[in-house]
Amino acid sequence: MARTIRSFIAIKLPDSIIAAIREIQEDIRANGFKLRWVRPENIHLTLKFLGDITEGGIENVTTAIYNSVKPYAPLSLCAKGIGVFPGIKRPRVVWIGVAGQIESLIGLQGRLEEALELLGFEKEKRPFKGHLTLGRIKHRIDPKRFGDILKKHVGFTSETFYADEVILYKSELKPTGAVYTEIVNVPLGG
Repeated sequence: MARTIRSFIAIKLPDSIIAAIREIQEDIRANGFKLRWVRPENIHLTLKFLGDITEGGIENVTTAIYNSVKPYAPLSLCAKGIGVFPGIKRPRVVWIGVAGQIESLIGLQGRLEEALELLGFEKEKRPFKGHLTLGRIKHRIDPKRFGDILKKHVGFTSETFYADEVILYKSELKPTGAVYTEIVNVPLGG
């Protein structure tokens, strides 16, 4: 049987953006909220979660990524704002939004989605909403108090950065948390 790897496609964030996001995580944590935090070094902009792929399938996925991103120049983006999915009454995921060349980002993600669908990957049913997951909430919390903390950070805007490559990552789930390893880096613009 072919060996498989759990994988996803994402844009890596610069260290300066990660440092700014870490400060927000620490502020929320300091206010007594217990979330299952994404380790700062693991925060990324997911374009497509693939799930398990065979090691032999990496080449086809890489070709799909290359063909999808070739028409796009590096994208000017920034991290901006904060929110929760699905809503503040029963928050499950805390995220930071993405701003900048969003139309190009959505176009790139859509091309990627179509190319991967041809390889048998199921197309995402929900429209793409670029975001950076900070943490997950596993139990009920006071939505009023939590909303007040989020309001402190609603005006957050990071410095601008250029997303100049798309990365295929391997994701290994370990007792200490997920470990992400870069498999293939594909530059924008081919």
